Amino acid sequence: MIKLLSILWNSFKLALGELKANTLRTVLSLLGVSFGIFCIIGVLATVDSLKRKVQGDIKEVGSNCIYLDKWNYDGGGDAYPWWKYINRPTPKISEMRFIKEKSYLTGNIAFLCGESGNVSYQDNILSNIRIFGTTEDFSRIQSLETQAGRYLSDGEFTRGTPSAVIGNQVATELYGGPEYAVGKEITFNGHKLEITGVIKKQGQSFANIFDFDNALITPYNYFASLFKPDKTDPAILIQGKPGVATKALQDELKGVVRQIRRLSPTKEDNFTLNDISAFADKLDSFFSQVNMGGWAIAGLSLIVGAFGVANIMFVTVRERTSQIGLKKAIGAKSSTILTEFLIESAFLCIIGGLIGLFFVWILATILNGVLPFPIYIEPSIVLLALTICVILGILSGIIPASIAAKMDPVVAIRTK
Repeated sequence: MIKLLSILWNSFKLALGELKANTLRTVLSLLGVSFGIFCIIGVLATVDSLKRKVQGDIKEVGSNCIYLDKWNYDGGGDAYPWWKYINRPTPKISEMRFIKEKSYLTGNIAFLCGESGNVSYQDNILSNIRIFGTTEDFSRIQSLETQAGRYLSDGEFTRGTPSAVIGNQVATELYGGPEYAVGKEITFNGHKLEITGVIKKQGQSFANIFDFDNALITPYNYFASLFKPDKTDPAILIQGKPGVATKALQDELKGVVRQIRRLSPTKEDNFTLNDISAFADKLDSFFSQVNMGGWAIAGLSLIVGAFGVANIMFVTVRERTSQIGLKKAIGAKSSTILTEFLIESAFLCIIGGLIGLFFVWILATILNGVLPFPIYIEPSIVLLALTICVILGILSGIIPASIAAKMDPVVAIRTK
């Protein structure tokens, strides 16, 4: 163990000495390694962070959740005419109640409809604000949290009182902050509502189909007294019970909804059961392709870097030929010489990899100020980079190290 640590330390010092003695040559040779590590780690870190963000956003929209709608959220394909969707019946509140009664796999279920308009308070007016009319379980499916005040109560849902929970941005622009909005009135298209609470800031989201920061949530019964729900493209949100697979829930709901709408076995569905979590699965292929592109670019750079490191090691072996001969003459084994040069080659690649990681850190710092999601450099990705460097170093140095290990000590000592 002590001998191995000694070899490691000596190889590390020799690698640093090579870098110090021939800085320009060594740095230029290591650029391929640095650029390769920069490409693959940069791509992996960005894609992994993006994937985490998308999965988190989709979870906020509703995990293990099915959206019953007349529209197919992924477009339905080019072969499906849009007019067939137009002619489909819209979901109804009575259907939600029927599903709640007949479905054994459903946990939470909510009816949702929305309309756009202007909101105002005193002389302040905001345009193009969404007001959502929904039922009790909506906040459980969406995991909504209030920053100030409280969410709507079951009694307010039942009675259809003119109450609302408003978004963080609405509260900030109209009242100067969430804490000042609770208990005050807000006017939507001429109708006054009392504010019971303010939703915690949601921020930018890839799956931000509701934009709660710029919205109001009211009881469905109150919403229905102002608007015609059938004209607002309503949807039914259905969340499975804990442990229920989404596919099983989808299959059960298909039978229940067909029963509600009295569709014969020969008739096609006039509704769509949109699986929200499926959108994340569809993105996996895209992420995989991006990763493959990063590996391809990195692979070419690493090959170039490997040749550069091999060139350094060939030159190093030639420059140290007499030292190698002296070591072997005083008893150094060929395996020891081989190990020293392989470790030195690996250390050179690690230095190049660390330079690449440094540039990845700079890139992540820049992107964190631009992108709507943070870039994480996971320890596992750093470990992967170092592993690649070690393997690349061993492959690059194997031939020069073998030449050094096989040298005749007498011939080597005489070489100048």
